[in-house]
Amino acid sequence: MDDPAAENPQARADRRLIEMLQELRVLQTGVQIVFAFLLGVAFTPRFAALDDFEQDLYVVVLLLAVVAAAVLATPVALHRGLFHHPDRARIVKVSARIAQIGLVLLAAALTGAVLLVLTVVLGAAVAVPITAVIALIFTGLWFVLPWAVRRRLPAAPE
Repeated sequence: MDDPAAENPQARADRRLIEMLQELRVLQTGVQIVFAFLLGVAFTPRFAALDDFEQDLYVVVLLLAVVAAAVLATPVALHRGLFHHPDRARIVKVSARIAQIGLVLLAAALTGAVLLVLTVVLGAAVAVPITAVIALIFTGLWFVLPWAVRRRLPAAPE
């Protein structure tokens, strides 16, 4: 539709849900790639040489990745399960919150994966500050920037 202001609330909610599901498809692919990488790591010869911290970190990152995948797929399940429900706007609102939680989990998984790899390759003394910068980049780009832009834009129609 060329004029979003001319949309009725139902059409707007339908469009927003479709847009969100498209965005989640892109994220889901990334999560699956990270998860596949992590699954393979445990079966490499070098995995046995990891110390207890590194193996524990691996388990945490693996679990974060699988939970991120589950959470990011939840709006799709809601859409399928409530496809004919008339309150599409509420489904969009709930799905958006769930997607935000999924982004937090994905950022944590990716940051943890960076910490794991850099700890093995460079040692913890170098890995921790670099990973802290990565965490700040995720926080800034994925959470602070949208919040700051949203504060400066006029309110969207409900």
